[in-house]
Amino acid sequence: MIDLHDTLLTFDTHIDIPWPDQNDAWTENTSRKFDTLKAHKGGLKAVCLAAYIPQGSRDENGHEEAWQRVQAMLDVITRLNGKKADIQAKVCHGSKDIKKAVEAGSIAIVPAIENGYALGDKPERIEFLAQKYGVRYMTLTHNGHNLLADAAIARSDLNDASTLHGGLSALGKKTIQIMNKHGVLVDVSHAAKSTMMQASEISEVPIFASHSCVRTLCDHPRNLDDEQLDRLKETGGLIQITAMSPFLRKGGGATTTDLAQHVAYVADRIGVEHVGVSSDFDGGGGIEGWQSALETPNVTLALEKIGFNKDDISKIWGGNMLKLLNKSEEMKV
Repeated sequence: MIDLHDTLLTFDTHIDIPWPDQNDAWTENTSRKFDTLKAHKGGLKAVCLAAYIPQGSRDENGHEEAWQRVQAMLDVITRLNGKKADIQAKVCHGSKDIKKAVEAGSIAIVPAIENGYALGDKPERIEFLAQKYGVRYMTLTHNGHNLLADAAIARSDLNDASTLHGGLSALGKKTIQIMNKHGVLVDVSHAAKSTMMQASEISEVPIFASHSCVRTLCDHPRNLDDEQLDRLKETGGLIQITAMSPFLRKGGGATTTDLAQHVAYVADRIGVEHVGVSSDFDGGGGIEGWQSALETPNVTLALEKIGFNKDDISKIWGGNMLKLLNKSEEMKV
């Protein structure tokens, strides 16, 4: 009998890459939570690898450093194309590419950016990043406000007030328009509620949260409240429930059962078409039962145990995200 997990297009929408790069994505017995061997053995078939840019000073030097770093990290991600023994990886620039890669037995890798700080005050860089690297989404902020938008968590070490722009800045609004034009999804994880709500009104393509959880179940500023979830339903967006223990359970100690409960809450409130999963591996993510890509089947099992059927799990594990990516591609100019 074929296990359900093996039949799914499993798509983890947010994984960081270790930095500086250790050139070990194809190496056995690494400390990484995601590498090609763990993904292959765990049946994880598609991933978004994010070039994470820490928030720094909002000045010329800080922005130039961020710009150089994002290109260096995306260079590393795009070089993961390859094959070793019976494992293959393919960098993909669209939903059709992802499906073809998975059908061919490759691990599909989708480049992404975490923190619009990388753009500095030059939103036109989006076109370059989309065309050269195939970037498919960008998280508007990380922790700490940037020139584009307010973050959910202000940074006192960067002299942040509770708010800088009252949500999106004029530059942030322009950036979203350019992202829409070039098929780059707007990711509102890390963004302030004001930023998220405004982005949902401005973006012509539905927005999504690549690695967040439910605030009603766990009161953390990085999570989305019910009003935000309802807005995702109204606009056709997604929330990808992430394996970050403090976001899933107050005090930590979360398990795959907690992850499944957050998924179920979203499905019950706004529909199973608006929820998926991500790990945030190598960026702090990992919970009991899903500590690395090797343990990915446990997520499928937890979703089954909580009552989701095969069709629902297929949507949660990848179908919903592929549909959103396809929509962004259709809207490209």
